[in-house]
Amino acid sequence: MKNILIAVSVFIGIVGLNVAFAAEEKVQQQNHQHDMSMHHNMGMMDARTSLELSPEMKQHQLSNMRDHLEAVNSIIGLMSENKFEDASKIAHTKLGLTPEMQQMCSMFGDEKFMKLGFAFHKSGDDLGDVLHTKDAKASLRALNKTMQYCVECHATYRQ
Repeated sequence: MKNILIAVSVFIGIVGLNVAFAAEEKVQQQNHQHDMSMHHNMGMMDARTSLELSPEMKQHQLSNMRDHLEAVNSIIGLMSENKFEDASKIAHTKLGLTPEMQQMCSMFGDEKFMKLGFAFHKSGDDLGDVLHTKDAKASLRALNKTMQYCVECHATYRQ
């Protein structure tokens, strides 16, 4: 009986050591992965141009971009229901170069950003015109052009 207790104790000790070594090895692997991730992220620094906006202006600009995204979503939904007239109105009022958007785009100190903003909003008006024709393929091409301005802007600029 004494030999069995010794054998069980030795077995438990060996298992315990293996578990402890495995746990330590797992922690080391996680630390290594974290270090590699941090190194990778350091190499992926955001190289986009900062607009150097005040916190209030950042929030205002983010709100505008969310409104634009919501407008695009609505346009797509309306197109899917053949409601091209409604989609056209949204394109003109929410994406188009309204006096408010013209004033907003003029407030930024970056000339290229301003031109890109004007081009985006002009494409919103163009989209509205094409949607008015009820030509689905042409409307999708116009929407694609508008979205390309979004992609270009987000690839070039950051808040």
